[in-house]
Amino acid sequence: MALTLVLAGCGGEDEPVDPNAPVTISLAGWSLSSTPEFKTLADGFKATHPKVTVELKEYDVVNYDTQMTADLAAGTAPDVYVLKNLKNFNTYQSGGQLLDVSDTGHTIGALPALAPYQVDGKTYAVPYRQDSWVLYYNRDLFAKAKVAPPTGNWTWDDYAVAAKQLTDGLKAAGSTATGVYQHTWQSTVQGFALAQTPGADLLSGDYAYLKPYYQRSLDLQAAGAQPTFGTANTNKLTYQAQFGKQQSAMMLMGTWYMATLLNQRASGDAETFDWGIAPAPQHDRSTAGTSATPVTFGDPTGMGINPKINKGKVAAAQAFLAYVASEDAGKALARIGITPARTTTPITETVFALDGVPDDALSKFAYGTHEIRPENPVSKHTNGVQNVLADLHSAVMSDSKGLDAAITEAQNRAKKEVLTQ
Repeated sequence: MALTLVLAGCGGEDEPVDPNAPVTISLAGWSLSSTPEFKTLADGFKATHPKVTVELKEYDVVNYDTQMTADLAAGTAPDVYVLKNLKNFNTYQSGGQLLDVSDTGHTIGALPALAPYQVDGKTYAVPYRQDSWVLYYNRDLFAKAKVAPPTGNWTWDDYAVAAKQLTDGLKAAGSTATGVYQHTWQSTVQGFALAQTPGADLLSGDYAYLKPYYQRSLDLQAAGAQPTFGTANTNKLTYQAQFGKQQSAMMLMGTWYMATLLNQRASGDAETFDWGIAPAPQHDRSTAGTSATPVTFGDPTGMGINPKINKGKVAAAQAFLAYVASEDAGKALARIGITPARTTTPITETVFALDGVPDDALSKFAYGTHEIRPENPVSKHTNGVQNVLADLHSAVMSDSKGLDAAITEAQNRAKKEVLTQ
């Protein structure tokens, strides 16, 4: 039915389509062996649209946008592709690399995460995930280090104290694990600073708000409470192995990691241990605690259609987009631990009924109660500013440039190279 409805409004009238003919559409994905969401969505859609096959095309998770941009330019990109975050949405949309899917947008109903993908009243992608960043922690390592686990009311100072206590306690117990693992992405510092600092604005050209967050990270790095940025890069550390192999007692990461951890435990790529999630540490006490609403960050993850798609496949591609934003798709994603863009009580209950997912009150609170602020506000300047801030992140975390000097340089570059263009 959905396919038939979309056929009536698609842009492929110049190539009449037999709705009973089999059709195959291609979909971009990454880390297919450890990221089950793409196959889950493809299989779920196939169950309700048996004549449509969704073939997966794998991209490198680190260089996804670079490779996708190249394939779109070369005309070799898949029919449907994922927008990993909002950072590059404006680039894709303004560059004419996304098909207008307003017909689909109208059919999926109220969905807050849809708004960032709308420009001048038209829809260019639909969200299927809405992750938020939380604190993962290993209860077994906390017990081994004789440190009290998170209670949901931590500020960043509490987090830093616990990280050092864990490192010392684990060392005393004969373990080489660190208190925390901070992955190499700029998000791990800058995402929280932007979301939680009053008045912070990515597009203002003023990045002084980053300073206390970097000071804390550098201090934990110098204290040995987390692997250094250089060690993580040189040794190609992965956040999945650091937490999944019990090399770190705490880790800040998006809710998508729940699905990966469950999958890796089943495959043996992660160890079995008692774990939980807690709200991310807060800027101050006003948003800390289970009686408050913690502030965190996270961009929706969406899907759009390659405008060079064969016109005879547009209807099937739009029907697939309608499916990925549906409650049925949300339930399918929840069954593998993914946080869908459409959240309902049944979907949340599905997540916490999974074998291996912690069902304590704090974990449920962290998953379901928060204010999510965007890491990448949609703007033509966002990509350029984030590239400047990526250079700041590398320079500061590698100790190749002082924090104050790096912030000053980033501010000057942003204003000169990006914001005035």
